[in-house]
Amino acid sequence: MKKMIIGLCIMLCSSLLLSIPVHADQAVINEDNLNIRNGPGTEFEQIGQANMDEVYTVIDRQNDWVEIELDEGTGWIITEYITINNDQQDFTEKTITIQQDNTQLRNGPSTDYDIIHFADKDDTYNVIADEGDWYEVAIENFTGFILKKLVDENQGTPSSSSGFENKTIVIDAGHGGRDVGAIGASGAFEKDIAYLTAHELAHELTILGAEVLLTRPEDEFISLGSRVSFANTMDTDVFLSLHYNSVPELPEVTGAETYYYHEQNKELASYVQKEIIKETEADNRGTTNENLFVIRQSLKPSLLLELGFISNAEKESLLETNAYQKKLVTGIVNGLGKYFANE
Repeated sequence: MKKMIIGLCIMLCSSLLLSIPVHADQAVINEDNLNIRNGPGTEFEQIGQANMDEVYTVIDRQNDWVEIELDEGTGWIITEYITINNDQQDFTEKTITIQQDNTQLRNGPSTDYDIIHFADKDDTYNVIADEGDWYEVAIENFTGFILKKLVDENQGTPSSSSGFENKTIVIDAGHGGRDVGAIGASGAFEKDIAYLTAHELAHELTILGAEVLLTRPEDEFISLGSRVSFANTMDTDVFLSLHYNSVPELPEVTGAETYYYHEQNKELASYVQKEIIKETEADNRGTTNENLFVIRQSLKPSLLLELGFISNAEKESLLETNAYQKKLVTGIVNGLGKYFANE
């Protein structure tokens, strides 16, 4: 009889244990083509890739890496490009106040999502979720996402100390329309990647308080003369022409390079090139004095940036990722910031 009672108690305890919900952290992927490796570091072998908005259960953490559960086995991803959600973490109610007119609200927590609303300065919203660098807020009968930098002072709200206020920067996405520019190893067009970079750069500079003008806001053909004339007629502080290289007969060539024409722009070129290499760890092809139309005819401080070789298959694939584009843009922004600080 005692054995039967003990057995029933064991079964009951086991049943209770099994019924207790187990909470595990979830890793939400914020970028496409994020490498999954078989260990916590870039020196470990790549075993797969994760993409935007995929969710994985977190198994373990080591420094800047987390181990995630896969369909077969586990893998490791870097924490820089993920958001970790904890099921046991209570969200504290928060209200935010918009700092600037025309603040963008999107339908997802990334600049890849569409803008669905423009908020005015001093508008207030209730935060209903906190996702990485973004707040999800309630707007009448729908919700939207706001980049934290745009509303939190401690996240880098534009201020007079940013160095970019009252600066006008003209961004020229190379080629466009019928002029596709260089063609990559898998057929990507230079005009499309340059356009992607231009818009990401414009977004970041706008956040910092700069006035940003685009020579081609859309995929259209615009002559070189028109591009330069546009920058020359504006109160331009810096003119940047963005390009990507291609040497199909030498597919192993890689690296980024910055061109200037007028000697007074050499220092600007040095700042930008140095910061691009620092952020991307790309091969450093240095700065070059070159007789190129858009920088030769420019009356304003100007550079032409060759940001990578799309004729290299591996680099072409990398250049099309949001993660790498953000590194390029961060480098350019940091370089401009140092230039303005030392004017």
